[in-house]
Amino acid sequence: MDKEQREARAKSLLSDELFNEAFDTLAKDIMDAWDHTGVHDTEARENLWLSLRLLERIRLHLTSIVETGEMAKKLEEYQL
Repeated sequence: MDKEQREARAKSLLSDELFNEAFDTLAKDIMDAWDHTGVHDTEARENLWLSLRLLERIRLHLTSIVETGEMAKKLEEYQL
């Protein structure tokens, strides 16, 4: 898959309603689970925190692909 295809695919995913709903639902479920951990259940809270960070990193990775593609296009236009 070339860079333009990756950018288009990432942009499509980030604008997909079901994709975003899945991310939002997962984040909410993780936060709900975090809220219901016991006072001394540090390990569970740490695992839930890591889950939230991973979820954010996936979305940020896709956003980065889109932004990098857009910057490359602007640089090409500027150089012409």
